[in-house]
Amino acid sequence: MSTLLVKNTAVLVTMDDQRREIENGGLFVRDNVIEQVGPSRDLPETADAVIDLAGRVLLPGLVNTHHHLYQTLTRVLAQEADLFTWLKTLYPIWANLTDEAIYISTLTGLAELLLSGCTTSSDHLYIFPNDCTLDSQIQAACEIGMRFHAARGSMSLGESQGGLPPDRVTEDEAFILKDSQRLIEQYHDNGRHAMMRIVLAPCSPFSVTADLMRESAHMARAYGVRLHTHLAETVEEEAFCLETFGKRPVEYAETLGWTGDDVWHAHCVHMSQAEINLFGQTQTGVAHCPSSNMRLASGIAPALAWRRAGVPVGLGVDGSASNDGSHLLAEARMAMLLQRVAPDRYLSQPPGGRGGFAGRPDAMSARQALELGTRGGAAVLGRDDIGYLAPGMSADFIAINLNQAAFAGAIHDAVAAVLLCQPPAVDLSVINGKVVVRDGRLTTLDLPPILEKHNQIAVNMVRGE
Repeated sequence: MSTLLVKNTAVLVTMDDQRREIENGGLFVRDNVIEQVGPSRDLPETADAVIDLAGRVLLPGLVNTHHHLYQTLTRVLAQEADLFTWLKTLYPIWANLTDEAIYISTLTGLAELLLSGCTTSSDHLYIFPNDCTLDSQIQAACEIGMRFHAARGSMSLGESQGGLPPDRVTEDEAFILKDSQRLIEQYHDNGRHAMMRIVLAPCSPFSVTADLMRESAHMARAYGVRLHTHLAETVEEEAFCLETFGKRPVEYAETLGWTGDDVWHAHCVHMSQAEINLFGQTQTGVAHCPSSNMRLASGIAPALAWRRAGVPVGLGVDGSASNDGSHLLAEARMAMLLQRVAPDRYLSQPPGGRGGFAGRPDAMSARQALELGTRGGAAVLGRDDIGYLAPGMSADFIAINLNQAAFAGAIHDAVAAVLLCQPPAVDLSVINGKVVVRDGRLTTLDLPPILEKHNQIAVNMVRGE
């Protein structure tokens, strides 16, 4: 058994039930589990490895609840498009994906996440043209050392059947279900501190059939795995659902068995108060993706109303072609700032007659936003072993160096500084008790050759070569 001692932090943010913040704090880890958390003076003096974090703030590892890692290959395309136009522009390019592209883009996207403080990520891979497999993405996540929830996405409702995607990027539903079963049986680990879990994730109401949604839910519950999809992202999706199914997106999902504490949906921008209450009552989770929602002009999600209703909420960077970045601290900052200027349409509106809307500076604090990215994300993914730092929890944590220009003048409240100041890269990242970022550099991957290969693939894909 190996031990790790981390000591002398400027402040250690536990995010535990008491939300303790410990000055000159530290951790003692045995193998992959935290054994002690507290002031450095109260911890053991020796360990197999010792890390002195003077001048650093220590935080729980961040949890990303929604991503499309393959989209790192198609950034800054369709720059002024809404969701449906954006998808129709990119579907033909994504049709050129290969299994190598999945592997390389996963390494690239996870490296970006790791360097920004993410230690656990879900990814929603829903397009499998040519020889693409989810196995290559799983292999990449294992190699880089990320705690990973691999979502076996799917599209089966092509244009010829009234769906949005071209037929050539859809799959046969019998094959989708067979492959989903194979992946669960081969890779899913439901144990505490698991590094790999499988999720079933038909893509969206406009790209899969009701039958696939129902059958995926039946399979997931038979195996004890979670369910994920996009929902209520845009007004165009709402119009599609009303025209096609005679129901709004949330009502449609509910009729298919897609609510409950084993389900989380991405975006959920356009929800009524009754629909929000339903999610709170059923503990249906939401992945909040503010940057992507702004990039595609989808709208401002009702994060404050979710919280009031008790909806489990985590953060997602979403795909790197609709966010163009994968920095989870930056996403937490965006969530905080956006809620401060967002009209809360679920409360009484201010008097009219003004030219604009005056927001609420206390709508979301830095610590509340940080909680969405840690405990909130863990709850959405159904994890009780990550998201905060306490004895018995997984040894997933990050450290940020306060001795840099971006934090000058802010170290009197280092915790708030992490969100209010320019979001930094991390100095240290430990996942499952192993150092994966040290002194701001990845320890598990030689990144430059991967980036070179990634850019070659990306150029060829965009050019159709």
